[in-house]
Amino acid sequence: MVITQVLLDNLTAQAKASPRLRMNLDLRNGPEDQSQRMLNAIEPGSPMPIHRHMGSSETVVCIRGHFVENFYDENGVLTEAVDMVPGGVMVSVPAGQWHNLKSLESGTVLFECKDGAYHPLTEDEILEI
Repeated sequence: MVITQVLLDNLTAQAKASPRLRMNLDLRNGPEDQSQRMLNAIEPGSPMPIHRHMGSSETVVCIRGHFVENFYDENGVLTEAVDMVPGGVMVSVPAGQWHNLKSLESGTVLFECKDGAYHPLTEDEILEI
């Protein structure tokens, strides 16, 4: 697969049409893969709870657009905010670290990967504040 601007534009159009204002493209070879690799188009205003992944670290890179990756302590206090733009930094979120992100620009697409098969967030992986 070649990731082209047309593919990114189509993914962004799907995100804009989604009630959640985001859409992902699964880049795994199949459901039996033991890793998660995806492109995630996220529009400004997309709701993103503070959450953590207990069984995996997460790597995040900005492909296009602009977002901020936020880190929190166990009380929901913001401890760090990392500005993410193409050609900028790559973030590795440790397993168990509370985090979320906020899209700052329409057309934002990020690449993210985690260990293991996909599973929805559990109740203890979402921080209610």
